[in-house]
Amino acid sequence: VHRDQVYLVSLRESYRNEIIPYRKLTWRSGQTDRDMCAVKGKRREECHNFIKVLVPRNDDLVFICGTNGFNPMCRYYRVSIHCLEGKLYSATVADFQASDSVIYRSMGDGSALRTIKYDSKWLKEPHFLHAAEYGNYVYFFYREIAVEHSNLGKVVYSRVARICKNDVGGSQRVLEKHWTSFVKARLNCSVPGESFFYFDVLQSITDIININGVPSVVGVFTTQMNSIPGSAVCAFSMADIEKVFWGRFKEQKTPDSVWTPYPEEKLPKPRPGCCAGHGPAASFKSSIEFPDDTLQFIKSHPLMDTAVPSIGDEPWFTKTRVRYRLTALAVDNEAGPHKNYTVVFIGAESGVVLKVLAKTTSVSLNDSLLLEEIDVFNRAKCLSNREDDKRVLSLHVDKDAHSLYVAFSSCVIRIPLSRCERHSSCHKSCIASRDPYCGWKPHGACERIPPGVLTGYEQDVEFGNTAHLGDCHGTDLISIISNPVFPPLPPFIFSYQNTS
Repeated sequence: VHRDQVYLVSLRESYRNEIIPYRKLTWRSGQTDRDMCAVKGKRREECHNFIKVLVPRNDDLVFICGTNGFNPMCRYYRVSIHCLEGKLYSATVADFQASDSVIYRSMGDGSALRTIKYDSKWLKEPHFLHAAEYGNYVYFFYREIAVEHSNLGKVVYSRVARICKNDVGGSQRVLEKHWTSFVKARLNCSVPGESFFYFDVLQSITDIININGVPSVVGVFTTQMNSIPGSAVCAFSMADIEKVFWGRFKEQKTPDSVWTPYPEEKLPKPRPGCCAGHGPAASFKSSIEFPDDTLQFIKSHPLMDTAVPSIGDEPWFTKTRVRYRLTALAVDNEAGPHKNYTVVFIGAESGVVLKVLAKTTSVSLNDSLLLEEIDVFNRAKCLSNREDDKRVLSLHVDKDAHSLYVAFSSCVIRIPLSRCERHSSCHKSCIASRDPYCGWKPHGACERIPPGVLTGYEQDVEFGNTAHLGDCHGTDLISIISNPVFPPLPPFIFSYQNTS
């Protein structure tokens, strides 16, 4: 995806380690749209069609949305003759000045719905990051200015919000053409202690994945921008998120008063935030039928009182006392030949990728292990000399190809998930690495062990015990373990001109 362009590439084929697009779709903004964009004060280079949404519907159909010179437009591009429409949920800004933040549903059956315009209790300068469908709901993950702490200045909190899929809006009296089920809660990523240390700013979050059989999301969080740089990886179970949404609401009785929990016994019925036809609202066929009391309450009380706790009540991994912050992550929740380990790949604003063995069942913060720190950014291949372009924007794990795709503003680079050969013929180094992808083979080499290969190698991911092994001749084992920064293998690179 690029300015005015969408590229179709094969991730299974390469030529000289480069990603070669074999098809290209060009979709430029019309001259009228570009002219109007410029008249309204935008720079000419901003008045192109920057592709923001690309959703494959099946093998023959893709749904694409672009900025279109600040006059957004969506289209289906298809190979087959049939085109099936669904509902598009989007979180964006809806006006030219980017002041009207909105969670919006369009297309499909029923009228379009949105959040209330310019209501800071619903949304306050949000930065949307991800949306996910789960059960009867669509969840949105984002960060925003915390209105419940406005007396402390602009403090940023991370949020998860939820709306019902079958929400059709309120009555003509209250919340007509607006969500009747919009509720939100804080995501708590912090280190416990006498005084909690918070990582408040969500930077990236996964889709819903299974962690030890539990549907969960994993995110990378940072400290506030005006504080000491620090980053953490926290996981949240969907069950804990659901529990918070069934808990107490938070309220502010007067504009200057402190926010307090709303008494559960005073809630109107059916419970605000419920889906029509389900649970406490099972007797209502549609959200339009909800009583005015329920609609008025959710209109003024979208915030839950309790924050969602992270799994284990602490981060999987933290990175502090460094000058850079972490920015993106991807998770392999079936790492190793037995598919029983979780490896997190975390990108940073400095162009490095950290590879971490996450101890998902541990109660100790220090049990997660940094396996490698890889300097991925290639200044020559990415055609950039700007420090800002080194920021990792997103990561994607391709298990089938045993590859990690790292996206920067001007290029995409592919590196392998493991680099077992860097341990060469050193038995001790291979075992001590504790890399679930690597194992020691009897013929005297450290090699990648494919999933499903359960015998014929030695591995100790849990402890990395090498007491029974002799030292490696000609190898500085201490250096390998404590300073795991090595030149990456020849990367799989797709570069393009940076125009945004």
